[in-house]
Amino acid sequence: MSDSQPLLGKTALVTGASRNLGAVTALTLAQQGASVVVHYQNSEVNAQEVADAAAGYGVSAYIVKADLANGQEVRAMIEKTLDQLGKPIDILVNNAGPFNGDPFSTLTEAEWDRVLNINLKAVYLATQLVASGMRANGWGRIINVSAGSAYIRNHGIYGLAKSALITLTEALALELGPEITVNAVAPGQIAESGPDISVIDPTFVGRAIAHSPGGRLATRQEVANIIAWLCSPLADMITGETIPIDAGWRFNRF
Repeated sequence: MSDSQPLLGKTALVTGASRNLGAVTALTLAQQGASVVVHYQNSEVNAQEVADAAAGYGVSAYIVKADLANGQEVRAMIEKTLDQLGKPIDILVNNAGPFNGDPFSTLTEAEWDRVLNINLKAVYLATQLVASGMRANGWGRIINVSAGSAYIRNHGIYGLAKSALITLTEALALELGPEITVNAVAPGQIAESGPDISVIDPTFVGRAIAHSPGGRLATRQEVANIIAWLCSPLADMITGETIPIDAGWRFNRF
């Protein structure tokens, strides 16, 4: 272990890591010395590109496919990850979490199930499956990716799921300590994903920036840096916390 590679020798599974924040997080953990497993659902090509880039930091890197809405596939993902690594998972980053902003009055039951299963049920299952190995090693880090939507009440099932994920984070921290710390990050709108949300609401990015004391949106790298920091020895005494990364965007004002 060194200051530049505080995670040297550790292993990490990052869900939803073939693109966007998950990909940057996997690369950041690899840069800091962790071997990584890149989870994906659809794009094997993208996942392999991330794994190849991670391997460029001199660590082992693998890919694993799973539909996290399906509990059996979550279990298979953990089993395959353990087989590929050849040792327990030290770091689990529960990043995958699809958005749906449909009003509850029109939300379909299928979408209710899909969004909650991936954002919540998959987190509980994956955590349950990796916890014993972490405890046996006497060390583990679980990072859940919530969202700024957890703090508002008009983002439908996604806001509900991300709010519940904060509560789950706190409960797991109480249950799994002292060997394992469990924390969450809650990014506001991320700068690089601005075009995606603009398709849904062209005014959202401008309003978010205007509402933020920071005067801009956080980047994927900034969020990934906080996730990696929570895995480092510097954060040994932090557990059950959710760190908003939104430059104050969430604060109500009148």
